[in-house]
Amino acid sequence: MKPPSSPAPHAAPRRVLLLDDDRFMLDVLREMLDMVDETGGSGRFDVHAEWDARRALAVLPRHAPDFLICDLAMPEMDGIEFLQAAAGQGFSGRVILVSALEDGVRDAATELARALGLRVAGAFRKPLAIEQLRLAVQC
Repeated sequence: MKPPSSPAPHAAPRRVLLLDDDRFMLDVLREMLDMVDETGGSGRFDVHAEWDARRALAVLPRHAPDFLICDLAMPEMDGIEFLQAAAGQGFSGRVILVSALEDGVRDAATELARALGLRVAGAFRKPLAIEQLRLAVQC
Protein backbone atom coordinates (compact mmCIF):
# COMPACT_ATOMS: atom_id res chain seq x y z
CA MET A 1 0.00 0.00 0.00
CA LYS A 2 1.30 3.42 -0.96
CA PRO A 3 1.69 5.91 1.91
CA PRO A 4 -0.47 9.02 1.67
CA SER A 5 1.33 11.79 -0.10
CA SER A 6 2.05 14.90 1.84
CA PRO A 7 0.79 18.17 0.46
CA ALA A 8 3.18 20.00 -1.82
CA PRO A 9 5.16 22.63 0.02
CA HIS A 10 4.08 26.18 -0.66
CA ALA A 11 6.56 28.24 -2.59
CA ALA A 12 8.02 31.12 -0.65
CA PRO A 13 6.32 34.41 -1.38
CA ARG A 14 8.07 36.47 -4.00
CA ARG A 15 9.35 39.71 -2.54
CA VAL A 16 8.39 42.94 -4.28
CA LEU A 17 9.65 46.44 -3.57
CA LEU A 18 7.34 49.17 -4.87
CA LEU A 19 8.85 52.63 -5.33
CA ASP A 20 6.69 55.58 -6.31
CA ASP A 21 6.39 59.06 -4.84
CA ASP A 22 2.61 58.91 -5.33
CA ARG A 23 1.15 57.07 -2.33
CA PHE A 24 -2.11 56.46 -4.18
CA MET A 25 -0.15 54.69 -6.94
CA LEU A 26 1.58 52.55 -4.31
CA ASP A 27 -1.86 51.48 -3.03
CA VAL A 28 -3.03 50.76 -6.58
CA LEU A 29 0.06 48.66 -7.35
CA ARG A 30 -0.34 46.72 -4.10
CA GLU A 31 -4.00 46.01 -4.94
CA MET A 32 -3.04 44.95 -8.45
CA LEU A 33 -0.49 42.50 -7.06
CA ASP A 34 -3.20 41.13 -4.77
CA MET A 35 -5.46 40.68 -7.80
CA VAL A 36 -2.70 38.92 -9.75
CA ASP A 37 -2.19 36.68 -6.69
CA GLU A 38 -5.91 35.89 -6.35
CA THR A 39 -6.21 34.85 -9.98
CA GLY A 40 -3.42 32.33 -9.49
CA GLY A 41 -1.19 34.04 -11.99
CA SER A 42 2.07 34.00 -10.11
CA GLY A 43 1.80 32.98 -6.49
CA ARG A 44 2.04 34.97 -3.33
CA PHE A 45 3.80 38.29 -2.91
CA ASP A 46 5.53 39.86 0.07
CA VAL A 47 5.20 43.56 -0.78
CA HIS A 48 7.16 46.44 0.70
CA ALA A 49 6.23 49.93 -0.53
CA GLU A 50 8.29 53.11 -0.30
CA TRP A 51 7.50 56.61 -1.52
CA ASP A 52 11.03 57.93 -0.90
CA ALA A 53 13.84 56.64 -3.12
CA ARG A 54 16.53 57.07 -0.46
CA ARG A 55 14.53 55.01 2.02
CA ALA A 56 13.90 52.39 -0.66
CA LEU A 57 17.63 52.22 -1.31
CA ALA A 58 18.25 51.57 2.39
CA VAL A 59 15.57 48.83 2.43
CA LEU A 60 16.77 47.19 -0.78
CA PRO A 61 19.48 44.93 0.70
CA ARG A 62 17.32 43.94 3.69
CA HIS A 63 14.16 43.17 1.72
CA ALA A 64 16.13 41.56 -1.15
CA PRO A 65 13.21 41.78 -3.57
CA ASP A 66 12.69 39.44 -6.48
CA PHE A 67 10.98 42.35 -8.25
CA LEU A 68 11.45 46.09 -8.06
CA ILE A 69 8.58 48.13 -9.48
CA CYS A 70 9.97 51.63 -9.90
CA ASP A 71 8.58 54.96 -11.05
CA LEU A 72 10.99 57.09 -13.07
CA ALA A 73 9.83 60.61 -12.18
CA MET A 74 10.38 61.25 -8.49
CA PRO A 75 11.71 64.23 -6.53
CA GLU A 76 15.18 64.38 -4.97
CA MET A 77 16.34 61.02 -6.39
CA ASP A 78 14.66 60.02 -9.64
CA GLY A 79 14.21 56.48 -10.92
CA ILE A 80 17.35 56.60 -13.06
CA GLU A 81 19.51 57.61 -10.09
CA PHE A 82 17.81 54.94 -7.99
CA LEU A 83 18.51 52.25 -10.60
CA GLN A 84 22.18 53.30 -10.77
CA ALA A 85 22.45 53.05 -6.98
CA ALA A 86 20.58 49.70 -6.92
CA ALA A 87 22.94 48.30 -9.55
CA GLY A 88 25.86 49.60 -7.50
CA GLN A 89 24.53 47.63 -4.53
CA GLY A 90 24.43 44.49 -6.65
CA PHE A 91 20.65 44.23 -6.96
CA SER A 92 19.93 41.01 -8.87
CA GLY A 93 16.14 40.92 -9.01
CA ARG A 94 13.99 41.94 -11.94
CA VAL A 95 13.00 45.53 -12.62
CA ILE A 96 9.62 46.77 -13.82
CA LEU A 97 9.63 50.43 -14.81
CA VAL A 98 6.46 52.52 -14.72
CA SER A 99 6.11 56.13 -15.75
CA ALA A 100 3.73 58.66 -17.21
CA LEU A 101 6.68 60.06 -19.18
CA GLU A 102 6.82 59.55 -22.94
CA ASP A 103 7.88 56.28 -24.54
CA GLY A 104 11.36 57.55 -25.42
CA VAL A 105 12.18 58.21 -21.77
CA ARG A 106 11.02 54.74 -20.74
CA ASP A 107 12.97 53.18 -23.60
CA ALA A 108 16.14 55.09 -22.63
CA ALA A 109 15.71 54.12 -18.96
CA THR A 110 15.28 50.49 -19.99
CA GLU A 111 18.49 50.54 -22.03
CA LEU A 112 20.38 52.26 -19.22
CA ALA A 113 19.12 49.72 -16.67
CA ARG A 114 20.25 46.87 -18.91
CA ALA A 115 23.64 48.55 -19.47
CA LEU A 116 23.98 48.67 -15.66
CA GLY A 117 23.44 44.90 -15.57
CA LEU A 118 19.84 45.02 -14.31
CA ARG A 119 17.26 42.56 -15.60
CA VAL A 120 14.29 44.56 -16.93
CA ALA A 121 11.03 42.61 -17.01
CA GLY A 122 9.07 45.47 -18.54
CA ALA A 123 8.63 49.22 -18.93
CA PHE A 124 5.07 50.51 -18.97
CA ARG A 125 3.14 53.74 -19.22
CA LYS A 126 1.02 54.68 -16.24
CA PRO A 127 -1.61 53.64 -15.56
CA LEU A 128 -0.30 50.11 -15.71
CA ALA A 129 -2.81 47.48 -16.87
CA ILE A 130 -3.31 44.37 -14.71
CA GLU A 131 -2.41 42.10 -17.64
CA GLN A 132 0.88 43.96 -18.17
CA LEU A 133 1.74 43.45 -14.50
CA ARG A 134 0.72 39.79 -14.60
CA LEU A 135 2.95 39.08 -17.59
CA ALA A 136 5.89 41.04 -16.14
CA VAL A 137 5.90 39.13 -12.84
CA GLN A 138 5.60 35.76 -14.58
CA CYS A 139 9.02 36.00 -16.20
